[in-house]
Amino acid sequence: MLSLVQMKFRALLVLLSKVWTCICFMFNRQVRAYQPVKYELFPLSPVSRHRLSIVHRKTLVLDLDETLIHSHHNAMPRNTVKPGTPHDFTVKVTIDRHPVRFFVHKRPHVDFFLDVVSQWYDLVVFTASMEIYGAAVADKLDNGRNILRRRFYRQHCTPDYGSYTKDLTAICNDLNRIFIIDNSPAAYRCFPHNAIPIKSWFSDPTDVALLSLLPMLDALRFTNDVRSVLSRNLHLHGLW
Repeated sequence: MLSLVQMKFRALLVLLSKVWTCICFMFNRQVRAYQPVKYELFPLSPVSRHRLSIVHRKTLVLDLDETLIHSHHNAMPRNTVKPGTPHDFTVKVTIDRHPVRFFVHKRPHVDFFLDVVSQWYDLVVFTASMEIYGAAVADKLDNGRNILRRRFYRQHCTPDYGSYTKDLTAICNDLNRIFIIDNSPAAYRCFPHNAIPIKSWFSDPTDVALLSLLPMLDALRFTNDVRSVLSRNLHLHGLW
């Protein structure tokens, strides 16, 4: 018959085993969350190359805040970011004669995403933020690659019931070959057939939304009219 000490020792071993199992689970999950993920790029077949040669190269418009990045400044509470989460870069600007420092967090996989889609599309940044801030963020994201040359800011937007809409025809008047990725449906209210919605991002390190869009973006460049595909997704926009 087991003594009381032996029973307590066995109970302790069982407890320690469960704690170790929990630690291993959390560690493995964290490692999986930060594992590099890539979208494999294969050489185009002759048929695909011919198809691209007979359709226009298209323009992909990208929003910044909560689409590619999330930021907060030194006078703003960090309610959307877990305390202790390191930022990727800072942007220092002067607004109304006051120096403001923004702490910017890049959405997971944004650098890889930009590298890939810049091979397929002409990229344009269109943000409802002030130019002094948006230009500095775009410079950091571009990082000398010269892929985010064209940029539009708040002054190019149209105020609309407390938000801002973005006029895609100011960028390209041929709506067959331009579309936008934006977390705000109000931004493309006038162009729902030329938009891909994306969930707002704040700080989730396991987010893969940008990677998930790559197969669709890879295929969309072969279409003659992007609206023939994107108009089928209106139920995802939260507008209809």
